[in-house]
Amino acid sequence: MPLTGTGRIVTAAAKDGRGVGAFNVIQLEHAQAIVAGAEAAGAPVILQLSENAVRYHGGLGPIGAAVLAVAESARVPVAVHLDHATSEDLVHQAVELGFSSVMFDASVLPYAENVRTTAEVVAHCHEAGVWVEAELGEVGGKDGVHAPGARTDPAEAAAFTAATGVDALAVAVGTSHAMLTRDAALDFELIGSLRAAVPVPLVLHGSSGVADEHLTAAVETGMTKVNIATHLNQVLTTAVREALTGDPRLVDTRRYLGAGRSAVAAEVARLLDVLRASCRGGAVHTF
Repeated sequence: MPLTGTGRIVTAAAKDGRGVGAFNVIQLEHAQAIVAGAEAAGAPVILQLSENAVRYHGGLGPIGAAVLAVAESARVPVAVHLDHATSEDLVHQAVELGFSSVMFDASVLPYAENVRTTAEVVAHCHEAGVWVEAELGEVGGKDGVHAPGARTDPAEAAAFTAATGVDALAVAVGTSHAMLTRDAALDFELIGSLRAAVPVPLVLHGSSGVADEHLTAAVETGMTKVNIATHLNQVLTTAVREALTGDPRLVDTRRYLGAGRSAVAAEVARLLDVLRASCRGGAVHTF
């Protein structure tokens, strides 16, 4: 199937009131598992590479090309997205490589500087037909929009969207990155207010810390793109640990990484159902 743009997937989901699962890739097994789960669910999906994952691999080129190849071979629409880039150079590399979207994160900057820098990135990306996600954050806050207790102001979010021209906005509504427990308390009233104020799709980061029923409610209240990373890493690590513990003589990486890949695929399929991500009537071919 030809590569599908993130914008097409997210815009269609927002129109239909569906969620879109955006799952982070570290190893090739992640990408393969996420696509397998999406195919099982009959739902579009977004493969994300973060700046940290790119740094782990020593550069974007090899892992980016591999993820694009996995996406292109999928039987459902799959888009490839650069997640949490703080480097404009990395954004340019992703555009040149063929990513359909980027998330540029200048949220730790003062508001005016965030607007200026983000608008410059948007102009570059839009010239290449690439969709851009951004976020608002606390002034100087290390964790930006996802610092504990941070909340996005609807009026400021609307002004930021208008000033920068971004295509989607990550907002702070009670989640935090890298949570190992699923007990984050979402502010559903704020999600509704943001949905009413902001004319572009909303993005929920830190979704690994959100319980299933609250993920569903977040989509129903107005979230569209839902980012999940740490939770899938937990699933993969648990399966690998069980395989190695069960057979202390096991040294074939295919056997224990394969177990992790299968576990992640099953969890992705389950989460896409939680997010109500399947297209109406299963018409994934319409993208």
